[in-house]
Amino acid sequence: MERAAEDPGARASRAADPGATADPGAPAIPAVPDVFDPRVYAGGVPHARYRLMRDHHPVARQEEPEIDGWPAGPGFWAVTRHADVVRVLRDHTTYSSWLGATQIRDPDPADLPFLRRTMLNQDPPAHGRLRRLVARAFTPARVDAFGSRVRDRARTLLAEARAGAEDGAADLVTAVTDEYALLNLTDLLGVPASDRGLLLEWTVRVIGYQDPEDAPAPLLGPDGKPLDPRSPALLGEMFDYARALAAHKRTHPGEDVMTALALAELEPGELEMFFFLLTVAGNDTVRGAAPGGLLALARPPDAYRRLACGEVPTDRAVEELLRVHPPVLSFRRTAGVDTELAGAPIRAGDKVVVFHASANHDERVFADPHRLDLGRSPNPHVSFGDGPHVCLGAHFARLQLRTLYEEWRAAMPAPELAGEPRRLVSNFINGITRLPLRVSGPPA
Repeated sequence: MERAAEDPGARASRAADPGATADPGAPAIPAVPDVFDPRVYAGGVPHARYRLMRDHHPVARQEEPEIDGWPAGPGFWAVTRHADVVRVLRDHTTYSSWLGATQIRDPDPADLPFLRRTMLNQDPPAHGRLRRLVARAFTPARVDAFGSRVRDRARTLLAEARAGAEDGAADLVTAVTDEYALLNLTDLLGVPASDRGLLLEWTVRVIGYQDPEDAPAPLLGPDGKPLDPRSPALLGEMFDYARALAAHKRTHPGEDVMTALALAELEPGELEMFFFLLTVAGNDTVRGAAPGGLLALARPPDAYRRLACGEVPTDRAVEELLRVHPPVLSFRRTAGVDTELAGAPIRAGDKVVVFHASANHDERVFADPHRLDLGRSPNPHVSFGDGPHVCLGAHFARLQLRTLYEEWRAAMPAPELAGEPRRLVSNFINGITRLPLRVSGPPA
């Protein structure tokens, strides 16, 4: 729903934008576009809307209407410029993860204490204690030890995609990237092979709930409204499994993350929420970024040529592909105090939502931001966040992405679309659910 140019958020945004003016003789300032509706993202990241907001309404009010049975909310402030996004992510005192959790829609108040068990929904210093405990389990050395296994898996999955291709094409999501992300994560966690399908089922249920095609039909509460898939009532199966797996690891330890967590000083509820966080976020980060990177490479042929011939290092190319296709679109904070951001009057209790894909395309930071420049440096994207909540699994995600692109370069033709990709219906995850690519032919 578009707002009139004279609403309070628009006036506040004009006050913060020296290019905007209230002069009655000046051109009308465009209305604030809708960047909340998940269905908008099925057509692609709305970069034109983001740019309009960065230029004219960098911190602007958004409505939260009821959509597909999901209840309406009170609205929120959308933050779209890079500097403001970084400011929000770094200032946990002003912009809290604990007060209202980190998803745009408000959780049921009865579920909020439960959601606060995970470090994603905590602020320092409590957040720091949990982060330090899991960081001991998620060390770069432990991650790097899986490097050869990750490479073998990328090589095998790509070869199988070529062998099973029909008319020289394959859906890379179902043939490669879903399995690649899931199996790498379950190796790291120490989940038995027989149980790995459960993790994908749980991830789809939690992440894809806004997409009627990607997720199962939502369970309905007594009022006929969909139940939040993050609520404890719908996570019992996952938590039962986490406790059983931890008990097994205590008697059968291995060189894996769940063994380290099972032996750490965690309360049972904290262990459950760590398993939830690692299962969902750890899987979907690469599950979204890997096909997104391949899709980006399929569009400007010269960009892939630079990668294929070794003109740009793979590590740098990974950062640029993450910039243009961040796995997460948005994260929410809640104002703990009255404040002001880019001229907008934020009140204590207001929801403040940062938009990562917009920040990554801010012309104030990135020259020619819509051009895929695999050699771009510096590249201060916020695809893994910033501040105290910067993604703990970023090292593992980068390892997987770098390896996949290197193995593609070694064995596959230049990425070329063989059909229309399909995007996840979500204002949270920047997902690709179908990606038909040509897989037959010599390496480029």
